[in-house]
Amino acid sequence: MKIVAKKTNLSEPLYIGDIKIERDHYFTNAYIIDLPLDSTPDHVWQDIFEREWRTSSHLWDRKLFVIGAKLRLITPASDIEEKLEWVKKIIEQTNKGIDTYNLNAKAREAQMEEQLKKHAPETEKTAIDTIKNVLKRNFRAI
Repeated sequence: MKIVAKKTNLSEPLYIGDIKIERDHYFTNAYIIDLPLDSTPDHVWQDIFEREWRTSSHLWDRKLFVIGAKLRLITPASDIEEKLEWVKKIIEQTNKGIDTYNLNAKAREAQMEEQLKKHAPETEKTAIDTIKNVLKRNFRAI
């Protein structure tokens, strides 16, 4: 079972007319800016992205969220160019994290294959049967 996490980037070129910008109702001096992504990020990308932006030294005056295939930036309008560069940097760092994740995933996959060779197929059947029994008990499954 090979799972490869995929990189995600801002959709380029950006069509300004398609970018939603509105005042935030919660933070009166802030704006909500929806930036389109080139794809909907998978859960691995989202997890790495969340870590990257939260560990950034600049999160005091901005928030950044993944919503489907867009990034929602909530920030005051001041220094917007610097903030957009920050968003690009966070995406770049996230995609580097994806490269690392995929390299580590290859090593984990090789390790799992080795373990599967050592364990008899009966062990897997026993585990599957146990899971099915628990599902039947807990969810009145048939």
